[in-house]
Amino acid sequence: MKKVLITGANSYIGTSFENYIKENYPDDYIVDTIDMMDEHWNQKSFVGYDAVFHVAGIAHSDNGKISDEKAKLYYAINTDLTVETAIKAKSDGVKQFVFMSSAIVYGKSAPIGKKKVITKESSINPANCYGDSKIRAEEGIKSLCDNDFNIVILRSPMIYGKGSKGNYPILAKFAAKTPIFPYVNNERSMLYIENLCEFVRLMVENNENGIFWPQNDEYVNTSSLVQMIANVKGKKILLIKGFGWALIILSYVCGLVNKAFGNLSYDKELSKYKTNYCVVSLEQSIKKTEL
Repeated sequence: MKKVLITGANSYIGTSFENYIKENYPDDYIVDTIDMMDEHWNQKSFVGYDAVFHVAGIAHSDNGKISDEKAKLYYAINTDLTVETAIKAKSDGVKQFVFMSSAIVYGKSAPIGKKKVITKESSINPANCYGDSKIRAEEGIKSLCDNDFNIVILRSPMIYGKGSKGNYPILAKFAAKTPIFPYVNNERSMLYIENLCEFVRLMVENNENGIFWPQNDEYVNTSSLVQMIANVKGKKILLIKGFGWALIILSYVCGLVNKAFGNLSYDKELSKYKTNYCVVSLEQSIKKTEL
């Protein structure tokens, strides 16, 4: 039986992983959580754990320029705390450190009408201090890797599921309220929370090491996603073509437009793993999220 310590209490991903393991693999893993807001967290022992799953961090919720104080907080939590936690894990004899990074390290979504497909050759190009704080954390923990201490970095795309935050619930609100929605031909990678949890479990089970890019089996078109959500909710929504030009103009004054309708996807080959981790299809995931 493997022991996993989640560093970061009450996080969406951490709580979801703990519940997923309890429901599906109760006899195979012990999962504990430590609150990183406790100023004495580093006095608690990590001894005896096979893996530390580090989910503590500040999510990106800002658009445009942010204050110097907020920028410092990103680096203090997303970078410095991550490295400090990894150092402690290694010192206490933990075998593996799993870090939640993000696709944001590759920069923003491509604007409407332009493709952006991430491959292994794609350059790191963070567009803000959130992305930069994640990259600096990656660099800080990679140097700790050796034969006795494996580092797993997960550069996940948008994560969604019941109770998630971010762009998905915004789109779900549109699906519930509007009878019409603009059709835009875009392509995005997404990752359902249970598929992420299964992927993390496999990382721990196989004591993996390296950078990984998990995503759902299916790409997502934003307009079709909204229609799918509406259908699950028992609503009818009409997708109307011809509004792309208006959204392009709107994107110059509202960053959320390209976040929703822009293009950002991982090459499918990049996300393949030796064991299937997409335990829930896109259609099933929408039903489980909305019902």
